[in-house]
Amino acid sequence: MKLYYQVACHVFSVELPVGASVLDEMGQYAPFSVAQTDDVVFSLKVVSAEDFPSINEMTVEMNQDDDGSQILAGHVNGQPYFEFQLRGRCAARMLTDRDYRKAKVLLVDEHLFGINNALMVMYALATSRLQTALFHSSVVSCGEHAYMFLGKSGTGKSTHSSLWLKYINGTQLVNDDNPVVRRLPDGFYVFGSPWSGKTPCYRNVRYPLGGVVQLSQAPYNKIHRLNPLAAYAALVPSISGKRWDQLVAEGLHETENMMAGEIRVWHLECLPNEAAARLCSETIRTV
Repeated sequence: MKLYYQVACHVFSVELPVGASVLDEMGQYAPFSVAQTDDVVFSLKVVSAEDFPSINEMTVEMNQDDDGSQILAGHVNGQPYFEFQLRGRCAARMLTDRDYRKAKVLLVDEHLFGINNALMVMYALATSRLQTALFHSSVVSCGEHAYMFLGKSGTGKSTHSSLWLKYINGTQLVNDDNPVVRRLPDGFYVFGSPWSGKTPCYRNVRYPLGGVVQLSQAPYNKIHRLNPLAAYAALVPSISGKRWDQLVAEGLHETENMMAGEIRVWHLECLPNEAAARLCSETIRTV
């Protein structure tokens, strides 16, 4: 069973065994479903334990831990290898080709968590050279544009989005955890995705990117615009990708550099209150 999905104008395919139970849990992908095509940025195939290569020795190059989930990344027999863990248990294993165009995935435990993480990682890597970036961010639309809120986990990205939804007329949530930014011929756009963290917001929409706001907690509300160098530094930590892979790193650098030069980036030091949302909205939407 082969399924096709389109996110930020990039199509990818997912092949599942007939009758796979995880398909019943993948409703978040339905808004992104498209017809069969040969033009895909990557293909992912879920296989049985018998069809997944044996893992005898792994070179670990990344160990990313976030809120109880963990991604181990490295190489097995010269090929990129990933292991996705939840609460200390392996959810899925993935082996890819060196160009991140094809992947085999073995679902072990927590199947939806495993396939979600496998697809997010493949998407981030396969599109990194296509002026596309998967962000860790919360995004709202207001009027004709969308605005991204960045920050470390626990900074208050979702809280700030909720304040816009409550106090700024015309605001809608685009995505609350993993939106996609892509540069098209007429500028940068931000897209909804099938990945939205703990908030079920899976909208197949796109908006011109009106601005980016880096958040930090403070006992006051203050906002200022960042220069291109500071803007670049603010963008980098929020973008997914294997920085030790030269081609991936070069692709992401190109996108980050263009964003820092073309998109207004702000730093908002704030409290979690109405005044912060209004200050932010009035500043970034009127420049």
